Amino acid sequence: MRKIRFIDLFCGCGGLSLGFEQAGFIPVAGIDFKESAINTYHEHFKNAKALCIDISLMDERIIKSELGDLSNVDVIIGGPPCQGFSNANKNYVEADDPRNKLFFEFVKFVDLANPNVVVIENVPQIITKNQGYAKDRITEIFQKRGYSVTNAILDASEYGVPQKRLRNFFIITKGEQFDMSSIIKTNKKITVEEAIGELYPFENLKTEKIELLCKPKTAYQKYLRSKNNIVINHDIHYPAEIQQKRISFVPQGGNWKYVPEELWKTTRTQRDGRSNRHSSAYKRLDEKNVSVTIDAGNQHSNYYHPIYNRIPTVREAARLQSFPDDFIFLGTMTEQYLQVGNAVPPLLAKSIAEAIRKRLENEE
Repeated sequence: MRKIRFIDLFCGCGGLSLGFEQAGFIPVAGIDFKESAINTYHEHFKNAKALCIDISLMDERIIKSELGDLSNVDVIIGGPPCQGFSNANKNYVEADDPRNKLFFEFVKFVDLANPNVVVIENVPQIITKNQGYAKDRITEIFQKRGYSVTNAILDASEYGVPQKRLRNFFIITKGEQFDMSSIIKTNKKITVEEAIGELYPFENLKTEKIELLCKPKTAYQKYLRSKNNIVINHDIHYPAEIQQKRISFVPQGGNWKYVPEELWKTTRTQRDGRSNRHSSAYKRLDEKNVSVTIDAGNQHSNYYHPIYNRIPTVREAARLQSFPDDFIFLGTMTEQYLQVGNAVPPLLAKSIAEAIRKRLENEE
């Protein structure tokens, strides 16, 4: 098996990188401007260069100084922001739009490395925004560089992740278009209970580290505990009493609508606080189903534990994202939640990477 090297731009804590590493790829570098995320990345990818820098500050000289010759990089992956692509103004120069600056910095790395494959991850809305203009422009930009471009919206729950999470992936290749159907789906959905149920008995245990003495019961639990039986990042915090009381009325799979009206009124406003709430507010996870999408700020209370009146811990959220237990998150609690919520689920990334590896090996 030949070594296939990759660079991860806007890498965050490394969910996309972890999936590619699990598929046998070699990380060369991860770049992100968030210090806590890069600290986490460095903790787990010791042989890769972890750079905490805004890539718009990296000219060709700095790139070569930090990363050396990029000609040995086979794949570039990442999630550059693409919000600025618009066909609304004829005089609009998209390269001058600060919202597009980072996307074109991503393209700069592609120009320097000339990789065989580029993977861009983004929100599904990128496909339909401005009547599909953003999708068409991204395709055009890479086709001008001799690449074939294809994309698909993938649901992480179909690739071994216990979470319904829709993300769009552009897979950009030299030669023929990539066959998105070659990304193999799993036969079985992983439930919330399977992902976090074995942590239920430790609800009242106040310790930084938990050792799981029972044997894993499922293949997914074996995967989570593949390195050891130690659980970290499982600090349990309960919200204010009124919030716990509200949550207590919400059944599994339910949301804020189950909370009695009087519990939304406060002495300060005496108004019904429910009127402006969306369907995901106070959503309680259903342990017999996959999780709702794990977002980057669940301290905002968008979803709650299936049986306890609190939000999931960082570790529980990480398990729902398919991070194994030995992947430790660094930084403040808020930073850890952001790292988990912003990440590409590793098992989804692994499925994509395995299909790419097969394509590259068949071309040799």
